Amino acid sequence: MLIRSFAEADWPEVWPIVREVVRAADTFTYDPRMTAEQAREIWVEAGPGLTVVAVEDGRVCGTAKMGPNRPGPGAHVSTASFMVAADARGRGVGGALCRFALDWAGSHGYAGMQFNAVAESNHRAVGLYERLGFEVVGTVPGAFAHPTLGRVGLHVMYRELENLRG
Repeated sequence: MLIRSFAEADWPEVWPIVREVVRAADTFTYDPRMTAEQAREIWVEAGPGLTVVAVEDGRVCGTAKMGPNRPGPGAHVSTASFMVAADARGRGVGGALCRFALDWAGSHGYAGMQFNAVAESNHRAVGLYERLGFEVVGTVPGAFAHPTLGRVGLHVMYRELENLRG
């Protein structure tokens, strides 16, 4: 699998992944009715951030975006988001994207990585992030309206990055 920077020509393959994940409404806090234009504005990061794609057998099977979590005094902490095509899940694409984001953040001098809104019902993602060294540092009860489970918590997850350089 190749992970590389997003190119404009990738959007026709990235949009169906984003659309599928967002419309499922079970992991991301994005509006399920968002248009391709709205999604592109949210997903494609401007500098100093980065958007990437995971390509396998010539096909985009996942995507990630990363950058500073907050501006100004919070800019030393990074954040990232990941989406994987349904038919590519369970094959390590999400883990590869997350490891890429961690390496990118560490090489760009970020002190840590924070995920602001991980649905506690997204057990696969929570487990992956924990295996990669993230901790749940807090949970906002009932902050996510899951389509079948009702209101579930949103985790804030964090990992320091100094240990990546050591």
